[in-house]
Amino acid sequence: MTCHACGAPLAATAKFCHKCGAPVGSAPAAGWRVGLPWGVAGAALGTLLTVVVLRLGSSAGDGRRETSDETAPASRLPPPDISQMSPEERATRLYNRVMTLHSQGKADSAEFFLPMALQAYAMLPALDIDGRYHIGVLDLTGGDSAGALAQADSIHRAIPTHLFASMLRARALELRHDAAGAGRAYAEFLRNEAAERARRRPEYADHKDNLDAFHTQATQAAGRTRAR
Repeated sequence: MTCHACGAPLAATAKFCHKCGAPVGSAPAAGWRVGLPWGVAGAALGTLLTVVVLRLGSSAGDGRRETSDETAPASRLPPPDISQMSPEERATRLYNRVMTLHSQGKADSAEFFLPMALQAYAMLPALDIDGRYHIGVLDLTGGDSAGALAQADSIHRAIPTHLFASMLRARALELRHDAAGAGRAYAEFLRNEAAERARRRPEYADHKDNLDAFHTQATQAAGRTRAR
């Protein structure tokens, strides 16, 4: 099975494309977050995150690459010293794990890590644009369109022309079956894309594949609108 938007190969059980974020088929708006155990917090979660990150530590890289890279074999190096890993690195490592498991169609495993990834971001003292984008993508993966829209709004308030805001808004409105609203978000993305990408923001380099795939889908959406 392949993504209808960008052509990326997908697992048979995938609900969203791991590359461009497009919903697969008629993915329901209610996602994994419904009924998940959200009571884990504080010291208990900190202990659990420590165990999880130690398990994830054998993954190569700094955790900021595209999720498609995560399918590479794990490094044979010993896990890193957890005391040397920042809270931001822990959160990003969990984000990458959720995205990788989801792209592989391992819904149960992704469901296990999803609340921990979101809680890891909630525990950060501050969030940058990239962190908010990661939270929004996690919200979309869990079917939480309201959460994704909230992150899109926060990004827009910080940088009104930032492309991540349009990307999250389009995906969230698609979850709500709001074709007109999603179309406006696609148009906003295309309107701001050239100037924004010329700024060479670090987060754009980290998510280049996602941006390229979204550009393709936004262009297709604009073509359908003009054809009407």
